[in-house]
Amino acid sequence: MGAKGKIALGVVVSVVVIGAVSANAGDDGDSGSGGNGKDSAASADRESGTKSDTKADTDTKKDTKKDAKADKAEKKAAFQGDGDFEVGTDVKPGTYRTTGNTDSLCYWERAKDASGEMDSILANDNVSGTSYVTIPAGDKLFKSSGCKDWEAVAARATGTPAALVKGNGGMHRVGVDIAPGTYRSTGNTDGLCYWERAKDASHSMESILANNNVSGTAVVTVAAGDAYFKTTGCKDWKKTG
Repeated sequence: MGAKGKIALGVVVSVVVIGAVSANAGDDGDSGSGGNGKDSAASADRESGTKSDTKADTDTKKDTKKDAKADKAEKKAAFQGDGDFEVGTDVKPGTYRTTGNTDSLCYWERAKDASGEMDSILANDNVSGTSYVTIPAGDKLFKSSGCKDWEAVAARATGTPAALVKGNGGMHRVGVDIAPGTYRSTGNTDGLCYWERAKDASHSMESILANNNVSGTAVVTVAAGDAYFKTTGCKDWKKTG
């Protein structure tokens, strides 16, 4: 299924084993001073064994922490990147994010019913990089194909806003992913650079505050009141003010 056309200036445009070493003492000397040597060796063995056990315990704790981190990362996904999901049953209403997508092979769709017809599509997109989508309670179905897994996004998410934005990075949350300000992208060709300022992540036509397809140099001011900034097919954006 194709992606929704992007609107620019009123024109429809197509458009991520350490091993413990045991000390071996071994001198089968006589029962005199050699006996004391054996006792010392045994003591050394016991001491080495204690160190080995401590090292093993440390490694076990490290592995446990790694497993806990892996479990936490795995639990982070709200639902998979492929499939049809019924809203309210398979996926809860809310805002979700997918990251690390390449070559616009990720396609998602919000639908008002499960007919599969064009008229059922409320919003859709082909994604490179990151995408945010808000799924309202009124939607019937959310479709995702070729996308990385989706994670739930908190309403008051925090982050370290960047001043450099990848030109094909997709959708960025203002104040969380990128800082408000004026950005510049140079060297764009053939009008393939598309940018968009949006007031929400519904991807409806009403959510677009401004957008454009650009050749050459593009300059855009992302306001603090904007919710998202979207960029695809552009050269990287650098904050200039």
